[in-house]
Amino acid sequence: MTGQLKIFFSCVIQTAFGSIYPGRIISGQYAYGATVIKYIQCIFLSKICKMILSLFFLCICHTDSLAQKVSETFESKISEAAQQYIGLPYMFGGDPEKAGSADNSHLLCAIYERAATLAGLRFAGYMPMRMLMRHTIPVRQESLKDGDLMVLRDGHAAMIYNLRSPEHFDLVYASLKKQEVISFNSRNAVFEAYWLSNLEGYYRPAEKLFAPR
Repeated sequence: MTGQLKIFFSCVIQTAFGSIYPGRIISGQYAYGATVIKYIQCIFLSKICKMILSLFFLCICHTDSLAQKVSETFESKISEAAQQYIGLPYMFGGDPEKAGSADNSHLLCAIYERAATLAGLRFAGYMPMRMLMRHTIPVRQESLKDGDLMVLRDGHAAMIYNLRSPEHFDLVYASLKKQEVISFNSRNAVFEAYWLSNLEGYYRPAEKLFAPR
């Protein structure tokens, strides 16, 4: 037994210092020594794997936490950005940053652009309404956030901001009928009579539309 203990500790030292040479083990006790070496190597490899996995999951958690903070910062800037455009004249094809007027797709993209800038992000840029909708994901009413879109069956959309609850929020859009960018809230009679009765769904811009500056 004493001889086996010597071999065991010899194997531990050799494994730890990376100098394992089976030939150093007495030939009569080679099988036992080789088994010990394999056992020790398994222990070390197991610990290394556990360390790598721990670091991997730590990085994932940190990334998720950072992404969450960035998302929250962006959402907090939506209301500030949206209010900058209320009362702006309506013009088809109008870019609010260049023409001082806007249609609905330009308005929505301009709000995303400004909110992203305030949050230290970069927005993908202007895109027509159909293309913008291809880069959104559907969300349930109970999960609404500032910046989500309320979309009607005819494709018309308004952006949600100043969210107080899933049932109480403000909306902004460029109205062709009123010829300006207007705001109204979900307690408005028009909201109940027109917007809810023609609702297609709620949508959120995909994360891929935004990137760090």
